[in-house]
Amino acid sequence: MGKRKLKVVIDTNVLISALGWSGPPSDCLDLVVKGEIINFISKPILDELLKVLDYPKFKFTKEEKEEFVEILLSQSIVIEPKEKIVAIERDPEDNKFLECSIKADADFIISGDPHLKDLKRFRGVEILSPDEFLEYFKYNTL
Repeated sequence: MGKRKLKVVIDTNVLISALGWSGPPSDCLDLVVKGEIINFISKPILDELLKVLDYPKFKFTKEEKEEFVEILLSQSIVIEPKEKIVAIERDPEDNKFLECSIKADADFIISGDPHLKDLKRFRGVEILSPDEFLEYFKYNTL
């Protein structure tokens, strides 16, 4: 029997970076697609992602957006957080990642967002940048 797979919640900014560019965010998403880690997503996170994907500055095609969302949803577990968390007052929108991570009993939130990163840890969920997560993954899942 293998080790338990790490459970994560990936922040919208990391998902957008993973779609648009290579690098650590993309490498994190690759771990999800390969089934090496388990990603959880909630409707509020998905709603935000869909909104951000449509920002003109990203110039994603309709096909790219549809394919990305389809892959993400097929490789993630969609959950419905019940608890409202108000831990981040400076950007209340970020609380949805905490809510999802608590409901999922996640190990990590992968985020580059300073409001989340400043928490470092929330109720046992560690908050790491894509770089930090990849480093952790590399040394703790061999």
